[in-house]
Amino acid sequence: MNVHHYKTAGGKDLIDEYINSLTKNEISDALAVLKKLSENKINELMIKKWQGKILEVYFYKHNRIFYVVSDDTDIYLLHACQKQKNKTEKRDANIVIKRAKEIGCSLSKKFI
Repeated sequence: MNVHHYKTAGGKDLIDEYINSLTKNEISDALAVLKKLSENKINELMIKKWQGKILEVYFYKHNRIFYVVSDDTDIYLLHACQKQKNKTEKRDANIVIKRAKEIGCSLSKKFI
């Protein structure tokens, strides 16, 4: 699977930026998650459906990455954050929805 990180219009990789801000153990776990996604070993991860076709994968200490699968070969990472409560923070939810719609438009697909 090709794993595509969300990047701003200026080319800033927000997923990598988030991962690099974590502790060493969290970074190691995040990189393992990304590797399993790229190897299509999704069944080895803690994943749940979030909204529409958006999924979230959990890793070390309540961190999570939201993503969509566009086809059999491409995964698009939308947002990464740390879970603070049982429910997704409104700010994070808005970011995920906006990015899913943006990527959906560019791919002519509907994720949400």
